[in-house]
Amino acid sequence: MDQSLGFAHFLAHTDGIARCILVLMIAMSIGTWYLIVTKGIASVRSRKKSATFLAAFWAAPSLDAVARHLRQSGVEEPFSHLVHHGFTAVEQHRAGREALGLVDAGTPDDFLTRALKRAIEQDKSRLEYGQTFLATVASSAPFVGLFGTVWGIYHALMAIGMSGQGTLDKVAGPVGEALIMTAVGLAVAIPAAVAYNAFARGNRNTLSALNSFAHDVFTFLATGLKAAPRVGDVAATSERIIARVAARADA
Repeated sequence: MDQSLGFAHFLAHTDGIARCILVLMIAMSIGTWYLIVTKGIASVRSRKKSATFLAAFWAAPSLDAVARHLRQSGVEEPFSHLVHHGFTAVEQHRAGREALGLVDAGTPDDFLTRALKRAIEQDKSRLEYGQTFLATVASSAPFVGLFGTVWGIYHALMAIGMSGQGTLDKVAGPVGEALIMTAVGLAVAIPAAVAYNAFARGNRNTLSALNSFAHDVFTFLATGLKAAPRVGDVAATSERIIARVAARADA
C-alpha cells in the first residue's frame, strides 16, 4: 500500500492535462522567485543609493555642488534621476531657441513641471516592473491548482468505479494525491501575494517621498530658470542659472 501513495506515484499516473498544469505552476513559481530576488536586491541597493544622494544633496552648499555630484556619481536611483531631469529641463528651455513643438511650449514653470512629472512617471514604471506578474500569479495560482485537483479526483473516481473497489484504503490514496495540486497552487500563490504587497508598499513610500522631493527641486530650479538669460550655449546657461540661484540663496 505504501507504494501506491506519494508524489512520485501521482506524477507517474498523471495525464497530459495534469502535467501541463504542473509545468505551468512550476513556471509561475520560477518567475515569482526570480522577481522576488532581483527586485529585492535592486530595492535594497536603490534605498542605500537614495539615502546617500539625499544626504549629499541637502548638505551641498549650492546647486553647482549638486551638479558636480551628479556628474561624478551618475544617475542610479529615483531621486538623482529627478534632479537630473530638472537640470536638463532648465538647460533645454534656456538653450537660445524657440519652441520646436508642444514639448517645449508653455511658461518656464510649466516646462519644468512637465519634466519633473515625466521623471516621476518613468521611475514609477521601473518600480512597478513585474508587479502585474506577481498579482496575476497570486490571484490565479490557487484556482489553477484547484482545477488540477478536480481533474485528478475525477480520474481517481473513474478508476475506482471501474475497479469496483470503493473502500477507504482504495479512495484515500488517489484522492490525497489529487489534492497535491491544491497544495502546489497555494505554495506558488502565497509567496507571490506576500512579495506583491511588500513591493507595493515600498513603491508607495518611495513615490510619496519622491513627490515631496519634487516640490523642493522645483522651488530651487524655478528661480534660476526664470532669471536665466537666453543664450545659445547650454553649458553657459546652466552655469548662469546656478550662479543666480546661489546669489539669491546667499542674499
